[in-house]
Amino acid sequence: MAGSLTSAAVRSYTERGYVSPLSAFSNAEAASLLARLRDTEARCGGRLEGRMNQKPHLLFPWIHDVVRDARVLDAVESVIGPGILCWGSQFFMKGAHDPAYVSWHQDGTYWGLSSPDVVTAWIAFTPSVPQSGNMRVVPGTHRSQVPHTDTFAKENLLSRGQEVAVQVNEADAVDITLQPGEMSLHHVLIVHGSEPNRADWPRIGFAIRYVPTHVRQLSGEKDSALLVRGEDRFHHFEHETPPEGDLHSDAVARHKAILDRQLAILYRGAAEGGKLGSTVTQA
Repeated sequence: MAGSLTSAAVRSYTERGYVSPLSAFSNAEAASLLARLRDTEARCGGRLEGRMNQKPHLLFPWIHDVVRDARVLDAVESVIGPGILCWGSQFFMKGAHDPAYVSWHQDGTYWGLSSPDVVTAWIAFTPSVPQSGNMRVVPGTHRSQVPHTDTFAKENLLSRGQEVAVQVNEADAVDITLQPGEMSLHHVLIVHGSEPNRADWPRIGFAIRYVPTHVRQLSGEKDSALLVRGEDRFHHFEHETPPEGDLHSDAVARHKAILDRQLAILYRGAAEGGKLGSTVTQA
């Protein structure tokens, strides 16, 4: 299981912008997680989408348990240190033979955060391989931010259809192949994307955004995050509250207020050119 990363794995993350694959959950645990997701989708009308799929760990205790799992956090701590906040989470789902894709982009384009010391843990719930439209990354592209444009393309899984406004050499891209229960860690600025799912099974992954506690929000809006490990000595974020139960009324009300505020941050970031942090020239 994942646990703390070796020095070689940390070096790979630092130099290449990602490390993969890491074993986070057993096959049995992965199957149980997928079953819980399917049950949750059924309760939500058939699919977890829209606002329900933004920070779902604040609505469902079983998802909250995933973002706080020690095996995930041990690996994350290896690259960003012991004080860790969960700033966001989201499922990326493609049905069998789904034309949906993710364009080449850098995650932090509109997030308004003060530092690129941000890592995404991407956990596979089903096989994520080339046939099913696995994530692909361009190693070494995490060292600087590049301009983006918004396409709002219909089949793009990103909310704004954002994509890099520079040429990507496809020959440099690396496939991140994961089996259920495995995860990858990737830097907030690495250029990445994914192709449509051409397989007979759905491709489902859960992306969790972790930030060290020294990071702050620069947009002017007060931001919030869930403290998942260590101590927060900086208090740049309001601390979020774990859900009392599945779709508990108090959790639903808090979640709505949090998303309203975060959407204001993201759209302000887009209006200001998508800069992440004052020291950076910037799936």
